[in-house]
Order: sequence, then structure tokens, then C-alpha cells
Amino acid sequence: MTDGLRIAFVGNALPRRCGIATFTCDLELAMRHLPEVAQTAIIAMCDPGGQYAFPPQVRWSVAQDDRGGYLAAADFINAQDFDVVCLQHEFGIYGGEAGEYILDLIAAVDAPLVTTLHTVLDQPNVGQRRVIEAIIAASARVVVMARKGRRILIDQYGADPAKILVIPHGIPEVPLVLPQYAKEKLGFAHHRIILTFGLISPNKGIETMIEAMLVVLAMVPDALYVVMGATHPALLRADGEAYRESLRAKVTTLGLDGHVVFIDRFVERPELLDHIAMCDVYVTPYLVESQMTSGTLAYSHGLGRPVVSTPYWHAAELLEDGSGLLVPFADPDRLGLAVADLLTDDEARLAMGRKAYVASRAMTWANTASRYGEAFQTVRRPVALTLPPVDLSHLAVMCDDTGLFQHAVFAVPDRHHGYCIDDNARALLLCCTLGATAASRPLIEKLRPRFAAFLQHGWNPDNGRFRNFLGYDRRWLEETGSEDSHGRTLWALGRCARYREGGVMAPWASALFASALLAVAGFTSPRAWAFTLLGLADYCLAHPRDHAAMHIRLDLGERLHQRLLACETAEWVWFEDRLTYDNARLCEALIITGKAIGRDDWTQAGLGALRWLIELQTAPAGYFRPVGSHGFLLVSRAAPMPFDQQPIEACATVAACLAAMSVDASRSWLAEAHKAFAWFTGANDLGLSLIDPLDGSCRDGLHPDRANENRGAESLLAYLLALADMEQANPIHRPIQPEPDILTSSPLQNLLS
Repeated sequence: MTDGLRIAFVGNALPRRCGIATFTCDLELAMRHLPEVAQTAIIAMCDPGGQYAFPPQVRWSVAQDDRGGYLAAADFINAQDFDVVCLQHEFGIYGGEAGEYILDLIAAVDAPLVTTLHTVLDQPNVGQRRVIEAIIAASARVVVMARKGRRILIDQYGADPAKILVIPHGIPEVPLVLPQYAKEKLGFAHHRIILTFGLISPNKGIETMIEAMLVVLAMVPDALYVVMGATHPALLRADGEAYRESLRAKVTTLGLDGHVVFIDRFVERPELLDHIAMCDVYVTPYLVESQMTSGTLAYSHGLGRPVVSTPYWHAAELLEDGSGLLVPFADPDRLGLAVADLLTDDEARLAMGRKAYVASRAMTWANTASRYGEAFQTVRRPVALTLPPVDLSHLAVMCDDTGLFQHAVFAVPDRHHGYCIDDNARALLLCCTLGATAASRPLIEKLRPRFAAFLQHGWNPDNGRFRNFLGYDRRWLEETGSEDSHGRTLWALGRCARYREGGVMAPWASALFASALLAVAGFTSPRAWAFTLLGLADYCLAHPRDHAAMHIRLDLGERLHQRLLACETAEWVWFEDRLTYDNARLCEALIITGKAIGRDDWTQAGLGALRWLIELQTAPAGYFRPVGSHGFLLVSRAAPMPFDQQPIEACATVAACLAAMSVDASRSWLAEAHKAFAWFTGANDLGLSLIDPLDGSCRDGLHPDRANENRGAESLLAYLLALADMEQANPIHRPIQPEPDILTSSPLQNLLS
């Protein structure tokens, strides 16, 4: 239904030697291979003095300290019309105070922004806080790699929790192997190997592990500590190799020559993976607790290497399941004992490695890219949905001079079941929603008075209620219809009361609405409240001085809100102890009413319930799956029944998501509406379209093995109302199908005359 994603990554890129460059290129490569991604590009930063032969995926580069270059990069991104910009943020890679130049690019790009924060500071300085708060405000989603980062952003920076995603650092997908083969390949066959790799700098705690080797060698004489990696470029520019030389001097001073090996270069991935594979124990003895992300830790853990680490934030979370060992900061004795214990206990060491490997499968780059892809799809700019034309042929077939038939046998009206006010109210609602813009206006003008007359005929002034079911012989089957049918009729009357092209029908609808509204005070059905509130949304705009209507509006809104508060728990965010039918209308009513009268608590409550419902109604593959009508969903059941699936749920979800879109910019509600509407056209469990393009009819739902081929009024109107809503919300409106055959062929002309 939509074009493939086009993603621009902003960060560093190989062959620049840094962890951000490796991460950006790994993520871009993994995203490029997703089927839903059409194009990727990297906008790469260049550090002072850096000149790089970038690979083809780097489409633009920016000199770190050239402020004008950030705006030029934004112009490039906008000209290429990317769907999403994915920013990799680390303070040191962007120019200005605390990297503030990147804010110029962020402010200038048109596409929604998803930011990955590689560092999250719990005690930032003034400049750092200003930059991070600006990035959070500009980002549709913010990704961190540890739960601690999410807590800090919410507690310290006031970030919206709905924006913050935790997506662990990606890792290569490689098999779990024993170290011996890699040791022999690299010339370390006769040693127990301890490894640290990455860009060398003082905060990595390498001195601690060097000192710990005295403890290790006392228990494991053949142990060898391998320190692999180039000196960090910033440190190299400032101090040359002074730090590395100090490490070498410490090795000599402690008499560890021959037991500590330095591999002084930045290694490419194949060589890196070989060296990780050869180690018996991997160590990250970092000195600072606030290390939020360690790519070296993620890679080693993901390759099934036993890890011994200090408890910086990333390690504390990753290893809390026992897939590694934690030791105190700057404690060489404890570090040495932990490493030696693993080296001398083959069974425990190998078991720890297997546990790490199994625990990390969800973090492979393919899985990581998939989670980023979900975030990108959620925030991408609305793409015009190719909507079917509005075809009212089947609606005309389903009508006679009384009104709209309830049911059909296949596409043939079923007279046996007669009519109901529910469907005729929906039909009037549709006519007022389509309005004068429809090419089918002549047909609508003929049908609208017919549906209005049915509602008028259904009114029982003796008890102030609407009847619902009418036999084909035009005899009412009851004196009082259900509360829900009464509420739905009020909804249609409210819309008609505000309908400008209705002529004398607007005063008629207003008068009947006011008379029928009085009974609602005694109603107990939450759906009847919701339908009435939807009618009041239009009626109160047409009659803002009707204080009695406003009083009932406030009362029903409060009832609906209190119903939600009374029923909801942490796991069950709903108005009742079950999900039944037309569910999303409850959310829609609370959102719209809260917005109209300034009750933000109602609006937020409605949004929260809708988010919960959307999650329940999303299949694992990402398409819309309404709550099935076989038993519906009780609070005691963990998952909804998947069948039978009814069109009314897709229609209600479309409308609720579009209502949410008007009040909540933190999430792509239009994308959710697209998803619900696509259920009609084949994005569903059976991959079947419910719409017949020949006459605009809609099948009555999905069974586990087939579509229901009957095409009754409720299903037809659910589809047409959803289509009308999507037409109004869609960036590019589609033409409405004219009805020449209906208005010129003699059988239908007679029917409509």
C-alpha cells in the first residue's frame, strides 16, 4: 500500500576509525537488506584533518567544524525526499559547544527524525543539557541501548516515555565456536587468551587488567592478555602515543613482558571476529559507571565469549542474567580472581559462553534493523494511500422505498430480516459525511430523506425512545430498541443537524435530537454514551447555546472517563472487563469530547486506551487484526480470539486513529488508520480483499478459512464510512466514482424514484 522506506543516516562512517562509524555502517547495511526499505544513504561527519575514501553508501559529508555544512547537508536530505532521518548522536562528533551545530541540521530537515543516543549523561553541563533537550524535542523517536538510558531521559530530561525506545546494540550473526581453531589460525594455540579490544583511551581501565595479570598468572601460567585496537584519534591528536607507551612501561615494570600483547591497529570486521572467537575470556574493566553503550561488550557477548566486566550501566544490564561476571571498579585483585576462576573451570566458562550466545540472539543486526524499521514506519511522513473510488452501487441495491435492508444473501437483499434503525442511522451518517463533494450527489440526495424518514418513523414519542427492528411488512417488532441503537441514531441526527447542505433537514434533525437526548441520562451502556457523545460533537457546534445538551455532554464524558478509571489496570487499559464490538468508538468519543471542552485528562485517557487497543489489534507481522467475535476478549484471557473478524472494528479504528491524530503528534496515527483500512483491501490474516470492485460491496467478515460472502448493510456501511474518513484525511484525495448506470438504468431509476 505504501512505497519502500528511504532512510538517511547521519553520523560517522568507515573507514573513519571509531565505534560510531562502525555502528552507523552496520545499521545501514542491515536496514538496506530489509524488504520494506527502498533506499539508504549516510551523511558522514569528518573530524578535523580527516580525509576519507568513503564507500558508495556515503552520499554526503560534513566537516565537523563547518557550521554552514550542516545546512548544506539538510538541503541534500530534503532534495532527496527521504522518509526518515536517523541521527547517531555522540557529543564529540559534531561541532560547536556540546556539538550544537547538529541542531542546525535537525531544524532544517523536513523528514521526521529518529535519534540514537550513544551517550546519555545523568549530570550534563548546561550546554549538554540544552543540546539533548533540543534533540529530544525534535525527534519523533529516541533510541537508547539500555533501560538505564530510558530512565534518565524520562526522569532527568522530562522526555515523553512514548518517544523513548530501548533497542540493544546490534551484533553480527555468526555461529558459536570453540576458541581453539581461531587460536591456531592467529598463532596463539598454546595460551589461555584474555582479550580487550576497541579504541585505546584511559577510561577503558586497561591498567587494571594489566595489574590483574599478576593474580591470573599465579593460577594460570599460560594466560596471555591481548590488547587490540588503535589509539583513539582524539587522544592521538592531543598526546600522540604517550598513553600507549605508559601501558607498555607498566607491563615492563610489573615483569609482564611476554604475558601482555598489544595489537596496535584498527582491525576490519573479519579479523576482529577471529580475534574475539579466539579468546577464552573477554574483559571490559571500564572505570566510569556512566558508560551507556559498549559495542565491544555487545560483540563479544554476542559471539558467546564469557565476559568479566566492571558494573558500568550497559554491562550491569546485559550481564544481570548471569551470562557474565561483574567485579568492582579499579579492583585488580577481584578482577584477576574472576578471570582466573573462569580460566580454570572449563565447564563453567563454556556454560557461561553458551548462555551469553543464546541470550543475545535477539540482538543480531537483522533483528535490530527490524526494530528500527518498525520505528521508522511508525513515524514516517504520511504516504498517500491509493484508495478505491467511492462506489454506491450496492448501497442503492440494498434500499427500497422504506429504507435500507439489514442483510443480504450474497449480494441480494434479504427481505426476510427486514430493516433496523441501526443501519439506517449509519446510512444517514454516511450521506452527511460524503456531502456535496460526491460525484454521487444525485443518489445521495435521493437516499438521505429516505433514511431520515426511517429514523422519524422509528421515533416512539410515548416512551421517548427509538424502535430498532422493522419487518418487511412495515410492522415494528418492538416498542423500544436497544440503548446502543438509540445512541447510534443520535449520532446520525447530530451529524445531520450540522449538515450545511441539508436544507430543512438540519432543523428537523436538531429538533428530533433534542427530544431523543433526554432518555440518555438513564442509559448504562458505555457504547450508547459514546455514540451519543459523537452526535453531541456535531450538535453542539450547530447549537452552542443549548446548555441542556452541554450538561449531558459533560455528564456522559465523565461517566465514560470514570468507567475507564474503574476498570483499568497496568495490563488492562479498557472501559469494561471485555472487548466486544465497535471497540474503538469508546476511545474516539473520549478523545473528541475531551478536546472540545478542554478536558485534557479525558483526551489523554482516550489516547492511552487506544494505544493499548492498537497493540492488541496488531498481528505479529504488523497488519491489523481486529478482536474476533467468537467469544470476544475477556480480561481473564491473555490474547483475543482471532476470528470471526468484522468490518465494524476496522471502521471504528480508522475513525479513532484520525481523531487521535488531531490531538497527539507523538505518534503516526495516520499510519495506524492506513493499517486498519488496509484490512478491507487484503492486508489481513487471509490476504483476501473484502471489497468487490464491481459494485463497491463489502463482504460480511473473515472466517478462519474464508471470507463471508454475504454483503449486508453493516459491513457495507462500515467500509464506506471508513473510506469517507480516509478520503478526508488522505494527502491526495481520490475521485469518487460516478454512478451513471444507477441513475439511467430503468430498474434502478424506478427503485429510486
